Amino acid sequence: MEIAPLSLMPRSVLALAKEVARALLRRPVIGIAAAAQTADGRWLLIRRSDTGTWALPGGTLEWGETLRDSIVRELAEEAGVTEVELGRVVGVYSRPDRDIRFHAVTVVVAARIGAPTRPPQNPLEIREVRLFRDDELPAELAMGMGDLLAAARRAGEAELE
Repeated sequence: MEIAPLSLMPRSVLALAKEVARALLRRPVIGIAAAAQTADGRWLLIRRSDTGTWALPGGTLEWGETLRDSIVRELAEEAGVTEVELGRVVGVYSRPDRDIRFHAVTVVVAARIGAPTRPPQNPLEIREVRLFRDDELPAELAMGMGDLLAAARRAGEAELE
């Protein structure tokens, strides 16, 4: 079977392919992050392997997945946390320069968690997992997440960026 060159394809097929590619490659992705705290008030952070800096655990929503399921999955995969009680939405962040890899709209959700029970599933992505008291938190977090954590630490209404 011979495959026709793109120039011989009907314009409508090319237009459809272009629109699909634009939708897949040029639209923001939906990200989630957990502002996760243990019952004794310690904050869960992960150390990213790519930057070596600390961050909130999280990732991108997968096809067919709810936000709730995504947060629980990411906490298990990245931090080894299996005991999760989700709380309020802390904020929705959409600044395009926050993540150099892509434009993400990130939903940050508060969570009450148990301590990690196992190491991260992908040590190439996550170097370390640690619980921090308020006075131990790093001064800066990866990908401008400092304001996300600051919002979680404050009581009050959800933020929209």
